[in-house]
Amino acid sequence: MLNGRELATFRKQLLSWFREFQRDLPWRGTKDPFCIWVSEIMLQQTRVAAAIPYYERFLQRFPDVHALAAAPQEEVLRLWSGLGYYSRARNLQKRGAASRCEHRGLFPTHLDDALALPGIGVYTAAAILSIAFGEKLAVLDGNVTRVLARLGAIRGDLRESQRWARAARKPRIACSNRNPRAIGTKP
Repeated sequence: MLNGRELATFRKQLLSWFREFQRDLPWRGTKDPFCIWVSEIMLQQTRVAAAIPYYERFLQRFPDVHALAAAPQEEVLRLWSGLGYYSRARNLQKRGAASRCEHRGLFPTHLDDALALPGIGVYTAAAILSIAFGEKLAVLDGNVTRVLARLGAIRGDLRESQRWARAARKPRIACSNRNPRAIGTKP
């Protein structure tokens, strides 16, 4: 397990690697929670390169939660067509309607409120809150957890839910979750 000076060196090296190799992705330039939300949902079970044109078209038509919630479901599904897993689009629209009604169209700024939205899990809530609002929440996907395992921060079967919970409580390795999907991937 890294500590003290080793951790600081690792952070510096990781962030340096990211600055050098990061891909230019359309959702990286925003702190708008709606845009981040859409990207997180689209990136579930979808390659980044495949999601980009869908993301751009989707936000062109539905620039905010109000436009998405007010749209006919057929239109939402038409713009989603080709991404698969259509329940993601239907649930995104349902969550948008719930957010519009219960939060005046704003994404909740607290973890418990975000988790109360239909279909929002811990990973998605943590990703949106950390990227959009700077909340200090662990965003753990398979890549991040594998990096933590290689550093000795967690041991054993990474698929066990208890290990994921322990990993979420570990000290920050990187400085932020600005790009939770970058760790462990190559450009």
